[in-house]
Amino acid sequence: MSETVSNASKKYTIWIWILSIAIPVVVAVLFSVRIPGVERMGFLPPIYATINGLTAILLVAAVFQIKKGNRKRHEQLMKTCIVLSVLFLGMYVTYHMTSDSTPYGGEGAIRYVYFFILITHIILSILVIPFVLITYVRAISGNFEMHKKIAKITFPLWLYIAVTGVIVYVMISPYY
Repeated sequence: MSETVSNASKKYTIWIWILSIAIPVVVAVLFSVRIPGVERMGFLPPIYATINGLTAILLVAAVFQIKKGNRKRHEQLMKTCIVLSVLFLGMYVTYHMTSDSTPYGGEGAIRYVYFFILITHIILSILVIPFVLITYVRAISGNFEMHKKIAKITFPLWLYIAVTGVIVYVMISPYY
């Protein structure tokens, strides 16, 4: 690894740590905040579920593009996935700042399936933050060998989160 690549990655390390800690903390704090005078934004869950689905599709498309050697298209798709994830997070937080959480009404074994998917989705959505940021920094720093190594971990985590986000929405939507 060249010294330039190493220095570029190091300068981002502090930001990766700050964002990886701050994002989940801020989201958790905002869950306890209610925006006064704003009505429930019940139209948001299907929108952010759609964003999750689109993110999953674009993640897969990005992998196909890089395997075909189309680095520029891969980069565009990955940047779009990051933007979509930020939009999702903004809408998700906004919804929860205007609405109480919806209790899941399913019974029996499906209830356990739902909570397993939900809990793994939430935990991995927190854990994936530094992976996405490190993967992105390695790419923009030109450290493609290390980018490729961590992307092999980041991709399935991020894809799982995007797909399970849709599944969670579909499973809870009858109870909104």
